[in-house]
Amino acid sequence: MSNEIILALNPGSTSTKLALFDGEREILRETLAHTPEELGKNRIQDQLPVRLKAVREFLNESGYPPSELSLIAARGGFLPPINAGAYRVDLTMVDYLSRPDIGQHASNLAAQIAFLLSREKTPQIPAIIYDGVTTDQLCALARYSGSALFTRESVCHCLNMRAVAMRTAREMDREYGDVNFIVVHLGGGISLSLQSGGRLIDIVSDDEGPMSPERSGKVPCLKLIRACYSGEYNRREMLKAIRGNGGIKSYLGTTDIIELEKRIENGDDHSEEILRAMVLQTAKGVGELSVVVDGQIDRIIITGGLARSEMVVSWLMKRIAFLAPITVIPGEFELEALAEGGLRVLRGEEPVQALHLKDWEH
Repeated sequence: MSNEIILALNPGSTSTKLALFDGEREILRETLAHTPEELGKNRIQDQLPVRLKAVREFLNESGYPPSELSLIAARGGFLPPINAGAYRVDLTMVDYLSRPDIGQHASNLAAQIAFLLSREKTPQIPAIIYDGVTTDQLCALARYSGSALFTRESVCHCLNMRAVAMRTAREMDREYGDVNFIVVHLGGGISLSLQSGGRLIDIVSDDEGPMSPERSGKVPCLKLIRACYSGEYNRREMLKAIRGNGGIKSYLGTTDIIELEKRIENGDDHSEEILRAMVLQTAKGVGELSVVVDGQIDRIIITGGLARSEMVVSWLMKRIAFLAPITVIPGEFELEALAEGGLRVLRGEEPVQALHLKDWEH
């Protein structure tokens, strides 16, 4: 069997997405759905046995059991700020991601599943995370928030954003390190990044930028503080109001853009106004990032699942087309990006970084 069999692993809130690659060639892909009964109502960490069992069964049934894997590439979870690229999955990382006091997200389980699978072979299967969600390459000026109490950190859809940027640079016959790109990721959350010199030097994250189908984005600070201390909401309710029940859902009761498009086509002016407001806020984010490099933008890339909406994309392009040429790459390419990063590691084209104790200090 090939010595370039790579498992790409990306857990989401209600499913685990995975794919097998033989070098550049995708062998097969699967989305393993998990029922609410399977996942339970406890914290994310308690889902590890269920998801591990499902992945192991998938591999065995596919004819590629863990013992046949050359490398496992997993989505990075809520780690402290890290560099771009590959990091070795080790016990230190796994212990950190299992802590109850970090952000609760299914991506925290990816490295843990990879670690456990990697130990099913001797010698141990190499396991990495790649372009984790906490990849932080912000320039110095971008770290200032406006209050000394809060330092801006880079949390965005880094994996997909870097993948589409590198792909676009190749198609333009340019070096990734020589271009200035703004990448707009349109999904359940919306985030934007400015990539310059091969680095994400500034971002608009999904909690400080545009509203999205289910997230509020930035909201008036004083009103938010008053609501938090009003006694009308507890901590969980406020967090849910920002992430999960925010954005379009808070105004229109749905996150289904296809449904909204139908409403708009049937003359629902209110739905159109809300959707146009989301697009306007997104366009503002593009403009905000453009000034970081004095307007010298080589390309704007629109990606993510919501980039499949012709209505949303056409409205957005109309507002930002004067800034730079636009490339639309609908969908998400996390699994491909994980596999491509893993392949570069296997071929010795990219180093694997190791986490140091200082990375974990709080």
